[in-house]
Amino acid sequence: MPQSKPKPQEGRLRRDRRAERRAAILAAALQEFTGRGFAAARLDDVAERAGIAKGTIYLYFADKETLFQELIRSELSPVVGTLEFALGLDLPVRVAAERAMELFLREIYGTERRNIIRLIISEGPRFPQLAEFYYREVISRGIAAVRAMLKRAHARGELCSDAVVRFPQLLIAPGIVAIIWKGLFEPHAPLDVAAMMRAHLDLVFGEGSAP
Repeated sequence: MPQSKPKPQEGRLRRDRRAERRAAILAAALQEFTGRGFAAARLDDVAERAGIAKGTIYLYFADKETLFQELIRSELSPVVGTLEFALGLDLPVRVAAERAMELFLREIYGTERRNIIRLIISEGPRFPQLAEFYYREVISRGIAAVRAMLKRAHARGELCSDAVVRFPQLLIAPGIVAIIWKGLFEPHAPLDVAAMMRAHLDLVFGEGSAP
């Protein structure tokens, strides 16, 4: 007798289980990569932390590098998309920059996502293919969005110099400082990151420039 077709709800349940298992693998990978670094992290330990057999990982990810790349894509690409949208709005430059700062504090610095950036900083020189992937998926998009916002501000006369347009890295530098400081020096000298970033905006745009 011909087999009956799976019911729609059965297919939906299977998709949900796959999505849940994939999310569990990515969450476990973040913990392993954070704790051990990319080089020392093992897929066996990722699988154990996720509560699955090691072979199950290969149903979702080809290898450790692919897993790390997907971690970047799933965790950080949506945040970059939100940044692109926020900076694309027609807002005064200081308002736009403060919104970007708040997004960074809430979605990056205030979450485990900051550890992905810390890993790229520490492991990127040894694994340039990971650094290149991160640049393409995150950095290049973020820089382009910041530069476009700053160009519009300069054209409106909101900036007295085009220096920050030419070097948008100047605007985002405190975020990198905050992540490095958090990983290395926080136990010795806690840093008020929000206050530091507001002070930086004062230096770039002029104190009291916010409407």
